[in-house]
Amino acid sequence: MSAREPVRWGILGTANIARAQLLPALAESGDVPVAVGGRDQARTQAWAAEHGVARAVDGYQAVLEDPEVEAVYVPLPNPLHAEWAAAALEAGKAVLCEKPLTTNAVATQALIDLAQTNDALLWESFVFPFQAQHRRVVELIGSGAIGELREVVASFHFPVTRPENIRLSAPMFGGALADVGCYPMRLAHELFGSPASSAVVTAVMGDEVEVEAAGVLTYADDRRLLLTCGFRRQPETTALLLGSEGVIRVDNPWHPTPGAQIEVRSSASSEPVVESPTVDAHSFTAALRHIAAVLREDAAPVHLASSSALPVAQALGLAREAAGLPLDSSAAGTSTVGGAR
Repeated sequence: MSAREPVRWGILGTANIARAQLLPALAESGDVPVAVGGRDQARTQAWAAEHGVARAVDGYQAVLEDPEVEAVYVPLPNPLHAEWAAAALEAGKAVLCEKPLTTNAVATQALIDLAQTNDALLWESFVFPFQAQHRRVVELIGSGAIGELREVVASFHFPVTRPENIRLSAPMFGGALADVGCYPMRLAHELFGSPASSAVVTAVMGDEVEVEAAGVLTYADDRRLLLTCGFRRQPETTALLLGSEGVIRVDNPWHPTPGAQIEVRSSASSEPVVESPTVDAHSFTAALRHIAAVLREDAAPVHLASSSALPVAQALGLAREAAGLPLDSSAAGTSTVGGAR
């Protein structure tokens, strides 16, 4: 079988996550970054040279106008996601946009509608559903290994120490819930398959945004998500999946590396079963391979934004409202989707 032609990626901006996550995964998946665009041309050129991107261009629009670019990664500040994901879709590119896809459910629905109208491919950058670990978890639950899944207990904490970090900015739609609390919400959607109906959430406020949050979101048939997230602890990422006949403990459910474990304890066995399904060195790799397979017409798309982004945005809105946090429902959150730029 002949080798697959690499997908040619463009990157909007020089965000740290592009350097730390996307670029190593592109190398592992066999795809190539051909262009990066930024607002500071000198900085963008230096970044491209340092990280092996073929060329730096002036501004984000130049990436979208590049005929060599097939797919675009959008790791811009949260309030810019909707505008530039929309622009990339309208330019005919496949789009992988960082989470949260937009800052509110109305804008999320508008962006999904735009993708469907343009028959375009849009993914929100929760990459864990593509990974072998998550696929195995879904398989175990589907096989009845722990009976009926009733609760998901999940955490995502890591320290944010620099006051200028964009995650601590209210105008940039920062805060623990939007940045990392959304991961347990996406996991609950994947496993429960229904939208959240209510939320009870408490938050610890920093100067502008919540720096920790914890709460309970309720789903159909009285199933629950118990989540905790924040910026004040050492890294902690674990999920417990509680069933009527057992429990699955998942190490690092969001960005697993080889050696991360799934432990299954059930009433059917006196001993736990431990597995380590993860083989990719980088968490984005499986998602990039899938996107490449879709673009090369070797696979049908899965985990598109149209299947999950709206219920996650709605869950995030419920959680923020329950915590007494402001909701972004302004016209500015939706006016650029599919409109003039």
